[in-house]
Amino acid sequence: MPARDFIVAIELGSSKMTGIAGKKNLDGSIQVLAVVKEDSSSFIRKGVVYNIDKTAQSLTNIVKKLTNTLKTEIAHVYVGVGGQSIHSVKNEITKDLPADTVVKQEMVNELMDQNRNMTYPDLEILDAATQEYKVDSQYQLDPVGIQCTRLTGNFLNILWRKMFYRNLNKCFDQAGIAIAEMYLAPLALADSVLTDAEKRSGCALVDLGADTTTVSVYYKNILRHLAVIPLGGSNITKDIASLQMEESEAEKMKIKYGSAYTDNNDIDNTLMLPIDAERSVESRKFIDIVEARLEEIIANVWYQVPNEYADKLLGGIILTGGGSNMKNIEKAFRNHTNVEKIRTAKFVLNSIQANSPDITNHNGMMNTVLGLLAKGDMNCAGDPINENGSLFDTKPTGTTTADIHNKPRTANEIKSGVVITEAEKLKAEEERRRAEEEEAARKAKEEAERKAEEERKRKENAGMKNTFSRFKKFVDKFLTEEE
Repeated sequence: MPARDFIVAIELGSSKMTGIAGKKNLDGSIQVLAVVKEDSSSFIRKGVVYNIDKTAQSLTNIVKKLTNTLKTEIAHVYVGVGGQSIHSVKNEITKDLPADTVVKQEMVNELMDQNRNMTYPDLEILDAATQEYKVDSQYQLDPVGIQCTRLTGNFLNILWRKMFYRNLNKCFDQAGIAIAEMYLAPLALADSVLTDAEKRSGCALVDLGADTTTVSVYYKNILRHLAVIPLGGSNITKDIASLQMEESEAEKMKIKYGSAYTDNNDIDNTLMLPIDAERSVESRKFIDIVEARLEEIIANVWYQVPNEYADKLLGGIILTGGGSNMKNIEKAFRNHTNVEKIRTAKFVLNSIQANSPDITNHNGMMNTVLGLLAKGDMNCAGDPINENGSLFDTKPTGTTTADIHNKPRTANEIKSGVVITEAEKLKAEEERRRAEEEEAARKAKEEAERKAEEERKRKENAGMKNTFSRFKKFVDKFLTEEE
Protein backbone atom coordinates (compact mmCIF):
# COMPACT_ATOMS: atom_id res chain seq x y z
CA MET A 1 0.00 0.00 0.00
CA PRO A 2 1.43 3.40 -0.98
CA ALA A 3 2.66 5.61 1.88
CA ARG A 4 0.69 8.84 2.03
CA ASP A 5 2.34 10.84 4.79
CA PHE A 6 6.11 10.94 5.14
CA ILE A 7 9.17 13.19 5.19
CA VAL A 8 12.21 12.74 2.95
CA ALA A 9 15.70 14.00 3.81
CA ILE A 10 18.90 13.83 1.76
CA GLU A 11 22.45 14.24 3.03
CA LEU A 12 25.27 14.81 0.54
CA GLY A 13 28.36 13.30 2.15
CA SER A 14 31.89 12.96 0.80
CA SER A 15 31.84 9.17 0.70
CA LYS A 16 28.12 8.52 0.26
CA MET A 17 24.87 10.29 -0.46
CA THR A 18 22.04 9.15 1.80
CA GLY A 19 18.29 9.43 1.28
CA ILE A 20 15.85 8.58 4.04
CA ALA A 21 12.07 8.60 4.32
CA GLY A 22 10.25 8.49 7.64
CA LYS A 23 6.94 9.14 9.30
CA LYS A 24 6.45 11.13 12.49
CA ASN A 25 4.18 9.44 15.00
CA LEU A 26 1.82 11.17 17.42
CA ASP A 27 4.08 10.32 20.37
CA GLY A 28 6.99 12.19 18.75
CA SER A 29 8.88 9.10 17.61
CA ILE A 30 9.96 8.62 14.01
CA GLN A 31 9.34 5.47 11.98
CA VAL A 32 11.92 5.01 9.21
CA LEU A 33 10.24 3.74 6.05
CA ALA A 34 13.19 3.56 3.66
CA VAL A 35 16.95 4.21 3.48
CA VAL A 36 18.99 4.33 0.27
CA LYS A 37 22.61 5.19 -0.44
CA GLU A 38 24.75 6.15 -3.43
CA ASP A 39 28.54 6.25 -3.60
CA SER A 40 29.50 9.93 -3.95
CA SER A 41 33.29 9.74 -3.68
CA SER A 42 33.78 10.57 -7.38
CA PHE A 43 31.76 13.79 -7.46
CA ILE A 44 31.57 15.18 -3.91
CA ARG A 45 34.80 16.17 -2.21
CA LYS A 46 35.04 17.42 1.35
CA GLY A 47 31.26 17.76 1.42
CA VAL A 48 31.20 19.98 -1.68
CA VAL A 49 29.66 19.27 -5.10
CA TYR A 50 32.37 19.22 -7.80
CA ASN A 51 30.51 17.46 -10.61
CA ILE A 52 26.99 18.82 -11.05
CA ASP A 53 25.88 16.26 -13.66
CA LYS A 54 26.94 13.21 -11.64
CA THR A 55 25.48 14.65 -8.43
CA ALA A 56 22.17 15.39 -10.16
CA GLN A 57 22.07 11.84 -11.55
CA SER A 58 22.78 10.37 -8.12
CA LEU A 59 20.02 12.51 -6.59
CA THR A 60 17.64 11.24 -9.27
CA ASN A 61 18.63 7.66 -8.46
CA ILE A 62 18.01 8.17 -4.75
CA VAL A 63 14.56 9.68 -5.31
CA LYS A 64 13.63 6.87 -7.74
CA LYS A 65 14.71 4.18 -5.27
CA LEU A 66 12.77 5.82 -2.46
CA THR A 67 9.75 6.22 -4.74
CA ASN A 68 9.93 2.53 -5.64
CA THR A 69 9.93 1.53 -1.95
CA LEU A 70 7.23 3.99 -0.89
CA LYS A 71 5.15 3.46 -4.04
CA THR A 72 4.46 7.17 -3.95
CA GLU A 73 5.98 10.08 -5.81
CA ILE A 74 8.11 12.48 -3.81
CA ALA A 75 6.90 16.06 -4.04
CA HIS A 76 9.89 17.69 -2.34
CA VAL A 77 12.77 16.88 0.01
CA TYR A 78 14.72 18.29 2.94
CA VAL A 79 18.42 18.85 2.28
CA GLY A 80 21.44 19.18 4.53
CA VAL A 81 24.07 21.83 3.74
CA GLY A 82 27.62 21.28 4.95
CA GLY A 83 31.17 20.90 3.76
CA GLN A 84 34.48 22.62 3.23
CA SER A 85 34.76 26.41 3.69
CA ILE A 86 31.68 26.75 5.92
CA HIS A 87 32.67 28.99 8.81
CA SER A 88 31.25 31.61 11.13
CA VAL A 89 32.08 35.31 11.54
CA LYS A 90 30.77 37.79 14.08
CA ASN A 91 28.92 40.91 12.98
CA GLU A 92 27.50 43.89 14.84
CA ILE A 93 24.69 46.19 13.70
CA THR A 94 23.89 49.37 15.69
CA LYS A 95 20.85 51.64 15.53
CA ASP A 96 20.69 55.01 17.30
CA LEU A 97 17.25 55.89 18.64
CA PRO A 98 15.55 59.08 19.86
CA ALA A 99 15.61 59.62 23.62
CA ASP A 100 13.18 57.51 25.68
CA THR A 101 12.43 55.14 22.77
CA VAL A 102 10.93 51.78 23.72
CA VAL A 103 12.32 48.94 21.58
CA LYS A 104 9.69 47.31 19.38
CA GLN A 105 9.86 44.02 17.45
CA GLU A 106 9.98 45.96 14.17
CA MET A 107 13.29 47.55 15.26
CA VAL A 108 14.76 44.13 16.07
CA ASN A 109 13.55 42.79 12.70
CA GLU A 110 15.22 45.73 10.97
CA LEU A 111 18.58 44.86 12.59
CA MET A 112 18.16 41.21 11.56
CA ASP A 113 17.35 42.21 7.98
CA GLN A 114 20.33 44.58 7.83
CA ASN A 115 22.59 41.78 9.02
CA ARG A 116 21.13 39.28 6.51
CA ASN A 117 21.77 41.81 3.73
CA MET A 118 25.46 42.10 4.56
CA THR A 119 27.74 41.26 1.64
CA TYR A 120 30.98 39.28 1.82
CA PRO A 121 33.19 38.89 -1.29
CA ASP A 122 32.56 35.49 -2.95
CA LEU A 123 30.68 34.27 0.15
CA GLU A 124 27.02 33.55 0.81
CA ILE A 125 25.30 33.99 4.19
CA LEU A 126 23.71 30.62 4.93
CA ASP A 127 22.35 31.47 8.37
CA ALA A 128 22.59 34.16 11.04
CA ALA A 129 22.57 33.14 14.69
CA THR A 130 21.64 35.96 17.06
CA GLN A 131 24.10 36.09 19.97
CA GLU A 132 22.51 38.83 22.08
CA TYR A 133 21.41 42.47 21.90
CA LYS A 134 23.10 45.39 23.61
CA VAL A 135 20.54 47.85 24.94
CA ASP A 136 22.57 50.98 25.72
CA SER A 137 25.24 49.30 27.93
CA GLN A 138 23.27 46.21 29.02
CA TYR A 139 23.18 42.85 27.21
CA GLN A 140 19.76 41.25 26.66
CA LEU A 141 18.54 38.19 24.77
CA ASP A 142 15.18 39.87 24.11
CA PRO A 143 15.31 43.71 24.01
CA VAL A 144 11.65 44.27 23.07
CA GLY A 145 9.90 46.56 25.56
CA ILE A 146 13.10 48.06 27.00
CA GLN A 147 13.71 51.82 26.81
CA CYS A 148 17.04 52.94 25.33
CA THR A 149 18.79 55.37 22.97
CA ARG A 150 21.05 52.80 21.24
CA LEU A 151 20.27 49.23 20.16
CA THR A 152 23.04 46.89 18.97
CA GLY A 153 22.53 43.41 17.54
CA ASN A 154 25.38 40.89 17.80
CA PHE A 155 25.14 38.15 15.19
CA LEU A 156 27.10 35.08 14.14
CA ASN A 157 26.91 34.76 10.36
CA ILE A 158 27.50 31.34 8.83
CA LEU A 159 29.25 31.74 5.47
CA TRP A 160 29.93 29.45 2.51
CA ARG A 161 31.55 30.03 -0.86
CA LYS A 162 28.96 31.26 -3.39
CA MET A 163 30.16 28.75 -5.99
CA PHE A 164 29.52 25.81 -3.63
CA TYR A 165 26.09 27.20 -2.71
CA ARG A 166 25.08 27.69 -6.34
CA ASN A 167 26.38 24.28 -7.41
CA LEU A 168 24.26 22.59 -4.74
CA ASN A 169 21.14 24.44 -5.87
CA LYS A 170 21.89 23.67 -9.54
CA CYS A 171 22.07 19.93 -8.82
CA PHE A 172 18.51 19.83 -7.48
CA ASP A 173 17.24 22.09 -10.27
CA GLN A 174 18.87 19.85 -12.87
CA ALA A 175 17.46 16.72 -11.22
CA GLY A 176 14.01 18.33 -11.09
CA ILE A 177 13.76 17.79 -7.33
CA ALA A 178 11.98 20.50 -5.35
CA ILE A 179 13.55 21.52 -2.03
CA ALA A 180 11.12 21.87 0.87
CA GLU A 181 13.83 23.35 3.07
CA MET A 182 17.60 23.43 3.25
CA TYR A 183 19.12 23.10 6.72
CA LEU A 184 22.62 23.66 7.95
CA ALA A 185 23.60 20.04 8.56
CA PRO A 186 25.83 20.80 11.61
CA LEU A 187 22.93 22.57 13.36
CA ALA A 188 20.44 19.80 12.56
CA LEU A 189 23.00 17.30 13.89
CA ALA A 190 23.53 19.33 17.08
CA ASP A 191 19.81 19.48 17.77
CA SER A 192 19.57 15.70 17.40
CA VAL A 193 22.52 14.60 19.58
CA LEU A 194 23.13 17.36 22.15
CA THR A 195 21.13 17.67 25.34
CA ASP A 196 19.74 21.03 26.48
CA ALA A 197 22.08 20.85 29.49
CA GLU A 198 25.14 20.45 27.23
CA LYS A 199 24.16 23.41 25.04
CA ARG A 200 23.38 25.54 28.07
CA SER A 201 26.51 24.79 30.10
CA GLY A 202 28.84 24.93 27.08
CA CYS A 203 30.10 22.17 24.81
CA ALA A 204 31.91 21.41 21.57
CA LEU A 205 30.33 19.01 19.08
CA VAL A 206 32.90 17.31 16.83
CA ASP A 207 31.59 15.45 13.78
CA LEU A 208 34.40 13.24 12.47
CA GLY A 209 33.57 12.57 8.84
CA ALA A 210 35.37 11.00 5.91
CA ASP A 211 36.84 14.13 4.32
CA THR A 212 35.97 16.82 6.87
CA THR A 213 35.62 17.40 10.59
CA THR A 214 32.99 19.87 11.74
CA VAL A 215 33.29 21.76 15.03
CA SER A 216 30.27 23.48 16.61
CA VAL A 217 30.66 25.35 19.90
CA TYR A 218 27.61 26.12 22.08
CA TYR A 219 27.26 28.21 25.23
CA LYS A 220 24.10 29.36 27.02
CA ASN A 221 22.00 27.58 24.38
CA ILE A 222 23.50 29.69 21.59
CA LEU A 223 25.79 28.66 18.73
CA ARG A 224 29.02 30.58 19.33
CA HIS A 225 31.31 29.19 16.62
CA LEU A 226 31.17 26.88 13.62
CA ALA A 227 33.96 25.67 11.37
CA VAL A 228 34.62 22.81 8.94
CA ILE A 229 38.15 21.44 8.92
CA PRO A 230 39.28 19.79 5.64
CA LEU A 231 40.62 16.73 7.44
CA GLY A 232 38.89 13.45 8.19
CA GLY A 233 39.09 9.68 8.32
CA SER A 234 40.12 9.39 4.67
CA ASN A 235 43.35 11.27 5.47
CA ILE A 236 44.29 8.49 7.90
CA THR A 237 43.43 5.92 5.22
CA LYS A 238 45.64 7.69 2.67
CA ASP A 239 48.52 7.83 5.14
CA ILE A 240 48.24 4.08 5.68
CA ALA A 241 48.06 3.58 1.90
CA SER A 242 51.49 5.22 1.67
CA LEU A 243 52.77 1.82 2.82
CA GLN A 244 52.23 0.84 -0.82
CA MET A 245 48.74 -0.62 -0.77
CA GLU A 246 45.35 0.15 -2.26
CA GLU A 247 43.17 2.58 -0.30
CA SER A 248 40.49 -0.08 0.01
CA GLU A 249 43.01 -2.34 1.80
CA ALA A 250 44.25 0.59 3.89
CA GLU A 251 40.66 1.28 4.99
CA LYS A 252 40.26 -2.34 6.09
CA MET A 253 43.51 -2.15 8.09
CA LYS A 254 42.40 1.11 9.71
CA ILE A 255 39.10 -0.43 10.80
CA LYS A 256 40.71 -3.65 12.03
CA TYR A 257 43.88 -2.38 13.72
CA GLY A 258 43.49 1.38 14.03
CA SER A 259 43.52 2.99 17.48
CA ALA A 260 43.44 6.67 18.30
CA TYR A 261 45.72 6.12 21.27
CA THR A 262 47.98 3.29 22.37
CA ASP A 263 50.01 3.38 25.57
CA ASN A 264 53.71 2.99 24.86
CA ASN A 265 53.93 0.06 27.28
CA ASP A 266 51.26 -1.79 25.28
CA ILE A 267 53.14 -1.64 21.98
CA ASP A 268 54.74 -4.93 20.90
CA ASN A 269 57.80 -3.99 18.85
CA THR A 270 58.00 -7.49 17.43
CA LEU A 271 54.39 -7.63 16.22
CA MET A 272 53.87 -7.48 12.45
CA LEU A 273 50.50 -6.57 10.92
CA PRO A 274 49.73 -8.31 7.59
CA ILE A 275 49.19 -6.07 4.56
CA ASP A 276 48.60 -8.95 2.17
CA ALA A 277 49.70 -12.56 1.77
CA GLU A 278 53.32 -11.55 1.22
CA ARG A 279 53.84 -8.27 3.05
CA SER A 280 53.42 -6.92 6.56
CA VAL A 281 54.17 -3.74 8.53
CA GLU A 282 55.59 -3.21 12.00
CA SER A 283 52.87 -2.57 14.56
CA ARG A 284 54.71 0.47 15.96
CA LYS A 285 55.06 2.04 12.52
CA PHE A 286 51.36 1.53 11.84
CA ILE A 287 50.43 3.05 15.22
CA ASP A 288 52.69 6.07 14.60
CA ILE A 289 51.04 6.74 11.21
CA VAL A 290 47.51 6.61 12.63
CA GLU A 291 48.24 8.62 15.77
CA ALA A 292 50.21 11.31 13.95
CA ARG A 293 47.27 12.17 11.69
CA LEU A 294 44.78 11.97 14.56
CA GLU A 295 46.90 14.35 16.63
CA GLU A 296 46.78 16.80 13.74
CA ILE A 297 42.97 16.51 13.48
CA ILE A 298 42.50 16.95 17.24
CA ALA A 299 44.89 19.92 17.33
CA ASN A 300 42.90 21.61 14.56
CA VAL A 301 39.63 20.86 16.38
CA TRP A 302 40.87 22.42 19.60
CA TYR A 303 42.24 25.44 17.70
CA GLN A 304 38.68 26.10 16.50
CA VAL A 305 37.35 26.46 20.05
CA PRO A 306 37.47 30.24 20.75
CA ASN A 307 39.64 31.17 23.73
CA GLU A 308 36.71 32.86 25.47
CA TYR A 309 34.86 29.52 25.60
CA ALA A 310 37.75 27.06 26.04
CA ASP A 311 37.34 27.12 29.84
CA LYS A 312 33.54 27.18 29.71
CA LEU A 313 32.91 23.74 28.19
CA LEU A 314 31.21 22.34 31.29
CA GLY A 315 29.19 20.08 28.99
CA GLY A 316 32.44 18.72 27.58
CA ILE A 317 33.24 17.51 24.07
CA ILE A 318 30.75 15.33 22.20
CA LEU A 319 32.11 13.16 19.39
CA THR A 320 30.03 11.73 16.56
CA GLY A 321 30.31 10.63 12.93
CA GLY A 322 32.04 7.62 11.42
CA GLY A 323 35.45 8.62 12.78
CA SER A 324 34.16 8.47 16.36
CA ASN A 325 34.09 4.66 16.09
CA MET A 326 37.88 4.39 16.22
CA LYS A 327 39.17 2.62 19.30
CA ASN A 328 40.30 4.91 22.18
CA ILE A 329 39.10 8.05 20.38
CA GLU A 330 37.81 9.59 23.63
CA LYS A 331 41.12 8.98 25.37
CA ALA A 332 43.01 10.65 22.51
CA PHE A 333 40.83 13.75 22.80
CA ARG A 334 41.30 13.86 26.58
CA ASN A 335 45.08 13.67 26.19
CA HIS A 336 45.32 16.45 23.61
CA THR A 337 42.63 18.86 24.88
CA ASN A 338 42.82 18.29 28.66
CA VAL A 339 39.01 18.17 28.68
CA GLU A 340 37.95 15.28 30.89
CA LYS A 341 34.25 15.23 30.08
CA ILE A 342 34.01 13.54 26.68
CA ARG A 343 31.28 11.30 25.33
CA THR A 344 30.53 9.71 21.96
CA ALA A 345 27.06 10.22 20.47
CA LYS A 346 26.47 6.90 18.72
CA PHE A 347 22.82 7.71 18.02
CA VAL A 348 20.32 10.55 18.04
CA LEU A 349 18.23 11.49 21.07
CA ASN A 350 14.98 11.03 19.13
CA SER A 351 13.03 7.80 19.46
CA ILE A 352 13.57 5.99 16.15
CA GLN A 353 11.77 2.88 14.90
CA ALA A 354 13.61 1.10 12.10
CA ASN A 355 14.54 -2.31 10.73
CA SER A 356 17.43 -1.19 8.52
CA PRO A 357 20.89 -2.18 9.85
CA ASP A 358 22.14 1.25 8.73
CA ILE A 359 19.97 2.71 11.49
CA THR A 360 20.05 -0.04 14.12
CA ASN A 361 23.87 -0.30 14.10
CA HIS A 362 24.07 2.93 16.15
CA ASN A 363 27.51 3.86 14.83
CA GLY A 364 27.02 7.63 14.54
CA MET A 365 27.12 7.58 10.74
CA MET A 366 23.39 8.22 10.29
CA ASN A 367 23.01 10.90 12.94
CA THR A 368 23.04 13.88 10.56
CA VAL A 369 20.46 12.54 8.11
CA LEU A 370 18.24 11.46 11.02
CA GLY A 371 18.60 14.98 12.41
CA LEU A 372 17.46 16.38 9.06
CA LEU A 373 14.52 13.98 9.03
CA ALA A 374 13.50 15.20 12.50
CA LYS A 375 13.55 18.82 11.25
CA GLY A 376 11.00 18.10 8.53
CA ASP A 377 7.46 19.29 9.16
CA MET A 378 6.05 19.29 5.64
CA ASN A 379 4.50 16.20 4.03
CA CYS A 380 6.77 15.15 1.14
CA ALA A 381 4.32 12.63 -0.38
CA GLY A 382 3.10 13.25 -3.91
CA ASP A 383 0.76 11.13 -6.03
CA PRO A 384 0.73 7.31 -5.81
CA ILE A 385 2.67 5.69 -8.65
CA ASN A 386 1.08 3.40 -11.20
CA GLU A 387 1.93 -0.05 -9.85
CA ASN A 388 1.20 -1.56 -13.26
CA GLY A 389 3.66 0.69 -14.98
CA SER A 390 7.42 1.19 -14.74
CA LEU A 391 9.02 3.16 -11.98
CA PHE A 392 10.61 5.32 -14.65
CA ASP A 393 7.14 6.19 -15.97
CA THR A 394 6.27 8.18 -12.85
CA LYS A 395 5.17 11.69 -13.65
CA PRO A 396 6.63 14.66 -11.82
CA THR A 397 4.31 16.45 -9.44
CA GLY A 398 5.07 19.79 -11.08
CA THR A 399 6.17 21.38 -7.82
CA THR A 400 9.35 23.45 -7.99
CA THR A 401 11.56 24.82 -5.24
CA ALA A 402 10.26 28.32 -5.99
CA ASP A 403 6.67 27.14 -5.37
CA ILE A 404 7.34 26.01 -1.79
CA HIS A 405 7.81 29.51 -0.36
CA ASN A 406 6.05 31.68 -2.91
CA LYS A 407 6.19 34.68 -0.60
CA PRO A 408 9.72 35.78 0.43
CA ARG A 409 10.29 35.47 4.18
CA THR A 410 11.74 38.14 6.46
CA ALA A 411 14.76 37.39 8.65
CA ASN A 412 12.43 37.07 11.64
CA GLU A 413 10.37 34.41 9.84
CA ILE A 414 13.36 32.22 9.00
CA LYS A 415 13.95 29.47 11.56
CA SER A 416 17.39 28.95 13.06
CA GLY A 417 19.50 26.69 10.87
CA VAL A 418 17.38 27.19 7.75
CA VAL A 419 19.32 28.04 4.57
CA ILE A 420 17.34 30.03 2.02
CA THR A 421 17.40 28.35 -1.40
CA GLU A 422 18.68 30.23 -4.41
CA ALA A 423 15.17 30.12 -5.92
CA GLU A 424 13.73 31.87 -2.87
CA LYS A 425 16.56 34.39 -2.82
CA LEU A 426 15.96 35.20 -6.50
CA LYS A 427 12.24 35.59 -5.81
CA ALA A 428 12.99 37.88 -2.85
CA GLU A 429 15.34 39.92 -5.04
CA GLU A 430 12.64 40.16 -7.71
CA GLU A 431 10.11 41.29 -5.10
CA ARG A 432 12.56 43.86 -3.75
CA ARG A 433 13.30 45.16 -7.26
CA ARG A 434 9.57 45.35 -8.05
CA ALA A 435 8.92 47.20 -4.78
CA GLU A 436 11.74 49.64 -5.59
CA GLU A 437 10.36 50.21 -9.08
CA GLU A 438 6.87 50.79 -7.68
CA GLU A 439 8.29 53.19 -5.10
CA ALA A 440 10.30 55.00 -7.79
CA ALA A 441 7.16 55.23 -10.00
CA ARG A 442 5.14 56.53 -7.04
CA LYS A 443 7.74 59.18 -6.27
CA ALA A 444 7.97 60.14 -9.96
CA LYS A 445 4.19 60.48 -10.10
CA GLU A 446 4.14 62.58 -6.93
CA GLU A 447 6.95 64.75 -8.32
CA ALA A 448 5.08 65.19 -11.61
CA GLU A 449 1.89 66.09 -9.72
CA ARG A 450 3.85 68.52 -7.53
CA LYS A 451 5.37 70.20 -10.57
CA ALA A 452 1.99 70.33 -12.30
CA GLU A 453 0.48 71.94 -9.20
CA GLU A 454 3.34 74.43 -9.04
CA GLU A 455 2.85 75.23 -12.73
CA ARG A 456 -0.90 75.68 -12.20
CA LYS A 457 -0.29 77.99 -9.27
CA ARG A 458 2.36 79.88 -11.24
CA LYS A 459 -0.05 80.41 -14.12
CA GLU A 460 -2.82 81.30 -11.71
CA ASN A 461 -0.58 83.81 -9.96
CA ALA A 462 0.60 85.15 -13.32
CA GLY A 463 -3.00 85.55 -14.43
CA MET A 464 -3.94 87.36 -11.24
CA LYS A 465 -0.86 89.51 -11.57
CA ASN A 466 -1.84 90.48 -15.16
CA THR A 467 -5.41 91.21 -14.10
CA PHE A 468 -4.19 93.37 -11.22
CA SER A 469 -1.76 95.16 -13.56
CA ARG A 470 -4.51 95.90 -16.06
CA PHE A 471 -6.84 97.06 -13.29
CA LYS A 472 -4.11 99.31 -11.90
CA LYS A 473 -3.51 100.85 -15.33
CA PHE A 474 -7.26 101.43 -15.71
CA VAL A 475 -7.45 103.14 -12.33
CA ASP A 476 -4.37 105.22 -13.03
CA LYS A 477 -5.80 106.28 -16.40
CA PHE A 478 -9.19 107.07 -14.83
CA LEU A 479 -7.59 109.20 -12.13
CA THR A 480 -5.45 111.01 -14.70
CA GLU A 481 -8.52 111.87 -16.82
CA GLU A 482 -10.40 113.09 -13.72
CA GLU A 483 -7.60 115.52 -12.98
